[in-house]
Amino acid sequence: MRASHAAYAGDDTGVYVSGRARGGLGDADSLTPRMRRRRAFTLVLLTLLVPGSAQLVAGRRGLGRFALRVWASLAALAVLVAVVFMLSQSLAIGMLGRGWVLTVLQWLLAGFAVLWAVLFVDAWRLGRPATLLLTTRRWLTGVTAALLVVTSGGLVYAASSVGAGRDAMSALFQGNEAVGAVDGRYNILMLGADSGRDRVGTRPDSIQLVSIDAKTGSAVTFGFSRDTENINFRPGSTMARLMPQGWNCGDECLLNGLYTWAQDNAAKFPPGTANPGVLATREAVEALSGLEVQYYVMIDLRGFKKMVDAVGGLDINVKYRTPIGGGTSPIVGWIEPGEQHLDGFHALWYARSRQGSTNYERMARQRCVMTAMADQLDPQTVLVRFQKIAGASSGLIQTDLPQSELGRFADLAMKTRQHPIRSVNFVPPLMKPWDYDPTLVTSTVQKTIKASERAAAAKGTTPSASTTSKTKTSDGKRRAGPRKPVAQPGTAVQDPNKAAGNAAEDDLSSVCSAAS
Repeated sequence: MRASHAAYAGDDTGVYVSGRARGGLGDADSLTPRMRRRRAFTLVLLTLLVPGSAQLVAGRRGLGRFALRVWASLAALAVLVAVVFMLSQSLAIGMLGRGWVLTVLQWLLAGFAVLWAVLFVDAWRLGRPATLLLTTRRWLTGVTAALLVVTSGGLVYAASSVGAGRDAMSALFQGNEAVGAVDGRYNILMLGADSGRDRVGTRPDSIQLVSIDAKTGSAVTFGFSRDTENINFRPGSTMARLMPQGWNCGDECLLNGLYTWAQDNAAKFPPGTANPGVLATREAVEALSGLEVQYYVMIDLRGFKKMVDAVGGLDINVKYRTPIGGGTSPIVGWIEPGEQHLDGFHALWYARSRQGSTNYERMARQRCVMTAMADQLDPQTVLVRFQKIAGASSGLIQTDLPQSELGRFADLAMKTRQHPIRSVNFVPPLMKPWDYDPTLVTSTVQKTIKASERAAAAKGTTPSASTTSKTKTSDGKRRAGPRKPVAQPGTAVQDPNKAAGNAAEDDLSSVCSAAS
C-alpha cells in the first residue's frame, strides 16, 4: 500500500508520476475512490475534446488511432471549407450545393456520429463504473449520456438537415442548362401563382421581373399588372408563332390569363416544353420589357405561409388597415397599421387581401412581402432554420435555375443586399394596363436600369457593360445584335421621361415597407 501511495506522492489526479504505470489512466486497480472518480470523468472529457484519446491512454489503441485520424481529417476538411468560404463564398456555396457533395457530407456526419457514440460508451466502460461509488456512478452515466446526446445527437441532426436540404434542392433546381448574363445582367421572372379553391386553374397574380447587374449585384424590379392587355410577341418566339396577331381580345386576354391558356393548349407547344404556362408568360414579359429572361421562379401562394413560418415570420411596416377576409367570405379580423411581425397566415392575407383595395395596391403589398422575405432571409436564418425551410419549400417553388448556378446567384444575392432596390410598377398613374404605349414601358425599363448602374458606380463599383445584346431565334439559339422593342397598340398616358423618373424613385412608401 505504501509503495502504491509513493507512486502517486504529491499528485491525486491518478496520472502516472513515478515508478510503475499501474496507477495511471490505464490502470484503476490501485487507485483510491477519489482517484477512480477523477480518472473516469477524465476519460469521458477526453473523448469530448479529442475523440479517440481516451482509448489511446487506457483502452484499445487501434480504435483510438483510427478515431483520431478520422477526427483530424474532418477537422482539416472543416478548416478547408472555411478558408474557401472566406476566399470565395460563391465557390463554397456552389460546392456545397451539389447533390453528390451533400450526400458524401451526410454520410460522413452520420458515420462520425456513430463512431463518437461508440467512443463515449467505451470511455464510460474504461472508467470502471462498477468500482465507483453509487452516486459517482450515476453522475458519470448521466454526464456521458448528456455528452453523447449533444455530440452524436447533434451530428445526426446535422446529417438529417443536410439530407433534407439535398432532397429539397434536387427537387427545386431541376434546370439543366446554365445561361449567361445578357447585356451584363441576369433577368429573372418572379411569379406568385394562386391556385386556391376559389380559382379555376393556376394563374400568376404577381408578375415581376428582377434585373440584376452581373458584377455589382444592383437590382431593379419591374411589376406588371395581371390585367395588362394588348401584348404582341417578339418575332421568332414560340408565342408569336402561336398568336401572330398577339394576345389582343380585350378583357378576355389579360396577362395572367396567358398561363391558363398555355396550360390548356400544351399540345400546341414544342415537344419537351416543361411548363407551357411559364413559357407563354415569360415571352409576354420579354415583349413588354424588351429584356431577355434567363430564368424564372414561381411561388405557389397556397404554400407561402409555410415558408414564412419556416423563416420565423416577416417584419413589415403596414401603412393601411388591411382586412382578413372579404369578398365571398366574411371579414374575420384586421392587420393594423404600424410595424407588424406577421406569421404565415397573416402575411398571406396581407399579400392577397382584395377588400377595399385596387389591384395595384395589392401588387404593391405583394412586392413588399417579397422584399421583406429577401431582406430577412439572411445566412444566419437559413442556417438555424435550414430543415424547416427545406421542408416548406418542397412543392412550393418551381424554377429552371440549375443547381450548378446556386453559388453564383448566392453571391449575387449577397451583393444585392448592399444596394437599394429600385422598383417600378407599370400601373396607373404611370400607365393604363389596358391602353398604353409600349415604348413607354421599354424606355422606362432602360432608364431605370441606367439609373441603377449610375448609383452602383457612385458607390465605387463598376456596372457591367451594356453594349451588345443577344436574342433568341426561332430555333432557340442566341444571336448578337441590337434589341428593338416590339410595337404594340395603345397610347401613352403621360410623358415617358417624367413617368420614368417618378417610377424609378417608387419605394412603396405609400403602401408598406419592410420594417428595419
